[in-house]
Amino acid sequence: MGMIIQGATGDWEVVIGMEVHAQVTSKSKLFSGSATEYGAEQNSQVSFVDAAMPGMLPVINEKAVEQAVRTGLGLKAKINKHSVFDRKNYFYADLPQGYQISQFLQPIVGEGVITIDLKDGETREIGITRLHLEQDAGKSIHDQHPSMSLVDLNRSGIALMEIVSDPDLRSPEEAAAYIKKLRSILRYLGTCDGNMEEGSMRADVNVSVRRPGEPFGTRCEMKNINSVRFIQQAIIYEANRQVDILEAGGTVDQETRLYDSVEGETRSMRSKEEAHDYRYFPDPDLLPLEFDDAFIEKIRADLPELPDDKKARFVNDLGITAYDAGVLVAEKEIADFFEAVAKGRDAKLSANWVIGELFGNLNRTGKSLSDSPVSADSLGELIDLIKDGTISNRIAKEVFEEMFETGKAAEAIVEEKGLKQVSDTGAIEAAIDEVIAANQDKVAEYRGGKDKLFGFFVGQVMKATGGKANPGVVNQLLRPKLDG
Repeated sequence: MGMIIQGATGDWEVVIGMEVHAQVTSKSKLFSGSATEYGAEQNSQVSFVDAAMPGMLPVINEKAVEQAVRTGLGLKAKINKHSVFDRKNYFYADLPQGYQISQFLQPIVGEGVITIDLKDGETREIGITRLHLEQDAGKSIHDQHPSMSLVDLNRSGIALMEIVSDPDLRSPEEAAAYIKKLRSILRYLGTCDGNMEEGSMRADVNVSVRRPGEPFGTRCEMKNINSVRFIQQAIIYEANRQVDILEAGGTVDQETRLYDSVEGETRSMRSKEEAHDYRYFPDPDLLPLEFDDAFIEKIRADLPELPDDKKARFVNDLGITAYDAGVLVAEKEIADFFEAVAKGRDAKLSANWVIGELFGNLNRTGKSLSDSPVSADSLGELIDLIKDGTISNRIAKEVFEEMFETGKAAEAIVEEKGLKQVSDTGAIEAAIDEVIAANQDKVAEYRGGKDKLFGFFVGQVMKATGGKANPGVVNQLLRPKLDG
């Protein structure tokens, strides 16, 4: 269900398209050998090409081309064997060339599709219009000098993939699902690290409103939003702003806007440029990119199992619920951890422990999976102790808490604390006899038809054995004695 805003004159539907700039995972820039390490000292990763010194010529980074094709294949998109680099001309202080090398009419990747998962269990297909390669600009810094702005060119020339969606998104929730799914795919592929807080993945969000079923309205673009939460907030504010204008009889101007996350509002930056404003033309210093089917197939053969395929395998082959599978495949790191736990073990039980106990404790302590004091092997060993009857599920939860606090192995904790489950029929039978003798009134009620009291007796036996009695053996021995 899309986002519908109820205005005084009727309903308005929100229409969203996204342009995501994803930094290519590569040790060097798109057209130079400069390093791309995040957090380096300002202007320490700048070649003559990046600084646009006269006479410097760009040389294409083959790794960046491979990564773009790899991403296109992961998005089930058309790979264009012939593509062209263009100059996109505009002046900005942190763009030393006075133009950006990008792709316009002939991008490296054409139409594709992403399937997003929604909360109600439904899925939606979101079209990808194109993916093209381009170089990033530098960064203007306004807070390090009282009267001057400074420029850091470390980012200048870094390879970006601009991934443009069709205007298929209809709510902030769908936009969030889209950006999360795209980030997940890029991380599985190893083509972008997806770290929005470091600026290696940023989104330009196009928002318009219309009467349901009518043609698209005038869109406004919000630039460079670097958080899923801010994307959602910006859409809500901007859509309501446009509805207010239209309800008052005004018209929405097509423009580029900035989202201010502190004030929670969008502000006008400039009127939206059209393609002709940039005076695109093929870059005379770069030949068209040409490659053959063999180049594409070599990359295709090296693709990993992607989230949707992995989810289907978890559901169909391992018997995990679609919801749990969706949680487990959302990040490659989580999926790898789960598969290590579940290898040769009960997959459903493994999923329950990863999603329930492990994630619960990680969230409680503010830790990430990479900081987990419980490794996949350690959690697997705990599950083995449950399955072979050494400890009960309830005791296992206590053991896990200590594993998480101390990093100790499950078996060591069980030995130290004497937590092994009692399966000795003699010991359990003695406990049952004591419980029956102490609760003759309840025995009479049970025999009088109160079957529900069986659970009470199980609980009392477990209590008498300190929770160590094997529940299966308790059930087996208790019922005949109660039935008398």
